[in-house]
Amino acid sequence: MLVSLYRIQNQIVALKKVKTRKKISKFELDNMLDLNNKSILITGGTGSLGKALTRRIFATFPNVKRLVIFSRDEQKQFLMAQEFPKEKYPAIRFFIGDVRDKDRLTRAFQAVDFVIHAAAMKHVHLAEYNPTECIKTNVNGAENVIHASLETDVQAVVALSTDKACAPINLYGATKLTSDKLFVAANNIKGGNQIKFSVVRYGNVMGSNGSVIPFFIEKRKEGFLPITDPDMTRFNISLDAGVDMVLNALENAWGGEIFIPKINSYRIEDVAKAIAPNLEHRVVGIRPGEKIHEEMITSSDSFYTYDLGKYYTILPAVPNFVLEDFVKHFNASKVPAGFQYNSGITNDWETIESIRQLIKKHVDPCFTVDGY
Repeated sequence: MLVSLYRIQNQIVALKKVKTRKKISKFELDNMLDLNNKSILITGGTGSLGKALTRRIFATFPNVKRLVIFSRDEQKQFLMAQEFPKEKYPAIRFFIGDVRDKDRLTRAFQAVDFVIHAAAMKHVHLAEYNPTECIKTNVNGAENVIHASLETDVQAVVALSTDKACAPINLYGATKLTSDKLFVAANNIKGGNQIKFSVVRYGNVMGSNGSVIPFFIEKRKEGFLPITDPDMTRFNISLDAGVDMVLNALENAWGGEIFIPKINSYRIEDVAKAIAPNLEHRVVGIRPGEKIHEEMITSSDSFYTYDLGKYYTILPAVPNFVLEDFVKHFNASKVPAGFQYNSGITNDWETIESIRQLIKKHVDPCFTVDGY
């Protein structure tokens, strides 16, 4: 027990040192990315992040050439088309297709400059019950995106990952780790192609489809909230911050990086208290494949991890660029050996009150504790 407490204390000290580094990184300077007159395709574009990216791209780059929403759910595309009508957004396109179908991807990628790969089967318990389907989408789909990109004129691909890909204990996490490895390694098979593949990895997106906060808000109507485990913690990121990460990767990736944000954690029990403090919080136990705490960087990853100021990045063991040039260019700093980024080992916690404020800002502006 003493050894474990000592290790946790050292992790917190190391994390604090890294997160309070004073050097200014290029990642924290004004972003020079210009998507005007460019064509972008988002796989799984009807999801929460896809719609947030769509809003940001149209707001920031009004002269974008094309923005292609690629997904297999026709109903979600129909609804998204109401939100982004072609009369108002003439650059938008909706393509029905599945990342499992390489031929369809190759056709969709024609004349596309940038691909953002957000399509995935994401629910842990559904992946456990339907493992083959999860592999087809998350692993085979990733491979199809890579090869379709290499066979067309795509300049850069950013793939979305998850904290569950770090030291995975469930099938979903294992498939996303495999996907991450595929995208990192894709930089080794591109030959003379100048395309760059990179990955962004982050935690629970606040207010996204299937996430805990809208689930709790809806569930409180039943008079209690189901808590998996009172000690459970999770990383927390807003949709806007997720969009920032993707655009930063498009602008700054050299190829092969896994970008990770510096974000706060929350305790599931605190989320329940923030949403319904007067209701019963009924402990129901963790579901198959769930962790008590999530990780985004393991101690084994620390040997290849660098601090970029606003983000961390895990570099390939053998990058396709000169490491010293990368470090100098981004004013990067190597993290301490054994550094670990874990949602339960941190000094940066959301409080009950801060969670309520974040819900009002990012999920429901009309949210009130007694609003049910």
